[in-house]
Amino acid sequence: MREYLLVLFCTAAVTYLLTGPVRKFAIAAGAMPPVRARDVHREPTPRLGGIAMFGGLCAGILVASQLDNLSKVFSQGTDIRALLSGAGIMWLLGVLDDKWGVDALVKLGGQMIAAGVMVWQGVTVITLPVPGVGPVAVSPTQGMVISVVLVVVMVNAVNFIDGLDGLAGGMVCIAAIAFFLYSYRLWYGYTISDAAPAVLFSVLLIGMCLGFLAHNMHPARIFMGDSGSMMLGLMLAVAAISITGRVDPDLITSELGSQTATVHALVPIYIPLLLPLTVIALPLADLLLAVVRRTWAGQSPFAADKRHLHHRLLQVGHSHSRAVLIMYFWAALIAFGTVAFSVTNTGRTVVLTLAGLCLVGLVVLLTPRFRPRAPRAVQAFVPPRYRRRPVARTATAPVAESTASTEGPELTAESAGRTSSEPMAELSAEDKRLLGGVPKGSSAATGRGHGNGRGRWER
Repeated sequence: MREYLLVLFCTAAVTYLLTGPVRKFAIAAGAMPPVRARDVHREPTPRLGGIAMFGGLCAGILVASQLDNLSKVFSQGTDIRALLSGAGIMWLLGVLDDKWGVDALVKLGGQMIAAGVMVWQGVTVITLPVPGVGPVAVSPTQGMVISVVLVVVMVNAVNFIDGLDGLAGGMVCIAAIAFFLYSYRLWYGYTISDAAPAVLFSVLLIGMCLGFLAHNMHPARIFMGDSGSMMLGLMLAVAAISITGRVDPDLITSELGSQTATVHALVPIYIPLLLPLTVIALPLADLLLAVVRRTWAGQSPFAADKRHLHHRLLQVGHSHSRAVLIMYFWAALIAFGTVAFSVTNTGRTVVLTLAGLCLVGLVVLLTPRFRPRAPRAVQAFVPPRYRRRPVARTATAPVAESTASTEGPELTAESAGRTSSEPMAELSAEDKRLLGGVPKGSSAATGRGHGNGRGRWER
């Protein structure tokens, strides 16, 4: 565990330190597009944050290769090399898109190329464990298709939720933590060495996200752009593929002693793609809804709009920070709920706990304008938005109060008409006739009155 913590710290530190210079480079390079109609931020913000994240990834891999235990991952397979090649292609494609813009179909083709390069180097689905049947072998062609589809879906799902400050990085970080707990238990709990690459990938993802979130939380100083979001999605997909079909149920049966316990322990393993899909369930749901919505409206599935889940939270009335926290809550609830169900033997307790947390989440979701006010005794120690604001009294308030106290209730229509007509009653008939001849409206502004154009009042 100490080696993983060291890798995580180095990855986060390098990502954090590189983000500042990358931000200056993005501004100088002009990678700061104007604010679009579908954007939430109000000021142009530089992109290319994926450059710093890729630097953190390389630093973390370099540190891991020098450690005693983690260095074995490099010699036992080609997963690390495949990850670097695929992430490099995806990162380069994202940098080009952040700076000059890339057509959606070209971007999709680049994503498939990056996935194909990883498949060619051995990161592919070999078997699919099916409940009640066991591991089902797939042909190389089927494994390649499944792997490419999984990478493309994950990449676009993460890219779709990159719409609020800190949203994509935080949700991927939550997913990586859940996947780390899952794969670490397989490796050290059941001594399954094939799960080691997934553990390392998860640690690298956590470090990259934590280091970048320090600059990306609201108000964000820099965006990760497609160079960062697509790379994060690819790494999540690689972590899922690297563990698929490599877990032998007989190894866990020998550890647990019974087939029944093995079946319960292998709930996520029987369908190994379940966990990585559930940890980003919200991005995937947003992706599917966007495709259906745009196709139904006769638009391209890749056409951008302002109707994603995070946009709807803002439209309901949630603030920017609260919308991000709500998305964090639901992502963590789904991800850690799946992990907890695969660990504990008391499924009823997990279900009841998740139901209670869902109820809390729904209450928060349906009360967007609720803002608690702290007691006056502790207002100096809470953020300003939770303090009670003093009621402002205008300068005319005392006058209004004194008038109301001396004159009693409101004036009736009759008294109001009498009051407004009293000054006119003091004028003579000649004065009233002269006032009636004064031009009004546009005639007064242009100097065109009655008669000779100078107005009757000059006679």
